[in-house]
Amino acid sequence: MTTEIDADRTAQTEGSSEARIDFSVWAHERARHFEWLAEKGLPQPGRDPKRLIGAMRYAVLGGGKRIRPLLCYAAGAVTGAPQPVLDGAALALECIHGYSLVHDDMPAMDNDTLRRGRPTVHVQYGEACAMLAGDALQTEAFSVLSKIDAAPEVVVRLLRTLSRASGVAGMAGGQAIDLEMVGAHPDEGALLRMQSMKTGALIVAAVLMGAQSGRWEELSEASKGGLALYGHSLGIAFQVVDDILDCTQDTATLGKTAGKDEKDDKPTWVSILGLEGARERARALRADAQRGLDLIAQDPSVPEGALVRLTEIADYVVARSY
Repeated sequence: MTTEIDADRTAQTEGSSEARIDFSVWAHERARHFEWLAEKGLPQPGRDPKRLIGAMRYAVLGGGKRIRPLLCYAAGAVTGAPQPVLDGAALALECIHGYSLVHDDMPAMDNDTLRRGRPTVHVQYGEACAMLAGDALQTEAFSVLSKIDAAPEVVVRLLRTLSRASGVAGMAGGQAIDLEMVGAHPDEGALLRMQSMKTGALIVAAVLMGAQSGRWEELSEASKGGLALYGHSLGIAFQVVDDILDCTQDTATLGKTAGKDEKDDKPTWVSILGLEGARERARALRADAQRGLDLIAQDPSVPEGALVRLTEIADYVVARSY
C-alpha cells in the first residue's frame, strides 16, 4: 500500500537523476569523496610538528559513518550549493567532530580506549599530543572555512553557524553538562537539553551549513525552520539509537566499548525510558524529522527531488545497527 509520504518520496526521486542512485551507493561514494578531500585538505604528513599532524590525521581519517558530511552534501541539494563550498563546510564539520571525539575519549572525560575499532588518539599518541591534536583540529576547522572561495556573506554565515554549534551554547556546553550528570538521575527534559547541545547542535549545523552553502536567501523562513526541525530531530534520534546500541550490541560491532554508559552510571534514553520506550522515541523523532522535510517541500524555490537524500539519511539513522 502506498502512503502519501511514499508518493511524495517517489515524486521527489523522479525529479533528480542523482537520486536514482541507490542510497547505499550514494553514501559510499560521498564518503569516499570526503576521505579523498580530507586526505589532501588536512595538514600533510612529513611536516613539523610531525607527531601532532599525525595525531590530527589519525583522528579524522579513521573512518566512521560520516553522517555530518553526508547531511551537509544532502542539504546542499536544497539550495543548489556548489561542490567546492560544500567540501569546505563538510571538512570543517568533521574537524570539529574529530576534535570533540579526541577530547571526549581522554581520561579526564569518558576515558575510552577504543574508537572506530582501533585505539583512541590518546592511547596511540599520548595524552598531551591528543589534547593538542584536538585543539589544532578545532582551529583548523575555522581556517578551512575562511579559505572557501565564496561570497563574504556565505563564508561569514558558515563561520557563525559552526562557531555557535561547537561552543558553550552547543557541543562544548553540552559536554560540560554531560560530565555533571554522571551519577545523577536527570529527568527527560534535562537529558534532552544536554543531548540537544552535545550531539544535536553539530548535526543541526551540518544540515544548515549544507543549505547555507547555496541560495540560502531564496528559502522561505518556513523552509529554514523545517531544516532546523529536521536537524534537531535527527540529532536527538541519532543519540537515542546510540544509547540503544550501547546496550544491545557488542564492542566488535560498535567499534567502541559497549555497555560503557551503564558502567559509568551515565543517564541515557534507555535508563530513563527503558529499551522499548527508547525505540518508540526514536520512531517519534523520525516522524518529527519528516515534518521538517514536509515544510521544506512546500517551498517553490526548492528543486524537485532535493529532499530524497535527507529522507534516506533519516531512515538510516533510525534503522542502523552500529
